[in-house]
Amino acid sequence: MSLPHAILTALLEKPSSGLELTRRFDRSIGYFWPSTHQQIYRELGKLEQAGHIRVLPSAQRARGQKKEYEVLAAGREELAGWVSLAEDPRPVRDPLLLRMRAAAVVGAPGLAGELRRHLVLHQGQLAEYLEIERRDFPPERTADEDRLRHLVLRGGIDLETFWTGWLTRAIDDLEGSGRSGTEGGAGAGFSDAG
Repeated sequence: MSLPHAILTALLEKPSSGLELTRRFDRSIGYFWPSTHQQIYRELGKLEQAGHIRVLPSAQRARGQKKEYEVLAAGREELAGWVSLAEDPRPVRDPLLLRMRAAAVVGAPGLAGELRRHLVLHQGQLAEYLEIERRDFPPERTADEDRLRHLVLRGGIDLETFWTGWLTRAIDDLEGSGRSGTEGGAGAGFSDAG
């Protein structure tokens, strides 16, 4: 996914000013495609220049009045074409996993504390996603767009559930209460020693 496509998606859901768009990103798309306000404003200019969006006409634009953007037919076509493109999954690139790999060769003092800190962060994100699900996706909401949005949220919930479970096991193992061995480790190609 790219930021221009994220912006087109958000503007098709609801025409917005740049400020409204950045606030909406902070509460929705930003959970899985974080962007700064500066990046969003910069992309709005590029999308307008490309003919994908326009500023909504205003009866009288007062000085300092916010511009509200809407998606044009070319922007909708661009987004629809992008949705149907094939794209390989991105490889995992996580500093915490790299730290754990390094700890295997230099020792792990302090690593359990960092794992606990990450666990708290993932537990907090999971709680936030579950609250959004409770609030925004009651069982009676069955429209197609709700179903697809809910699937995106469920993906976030499932990822956070994975991380909280995995971090709990890693902490237990690191602190000695877990089993040591090579299940899913060296036997699965994760060790190149020897």
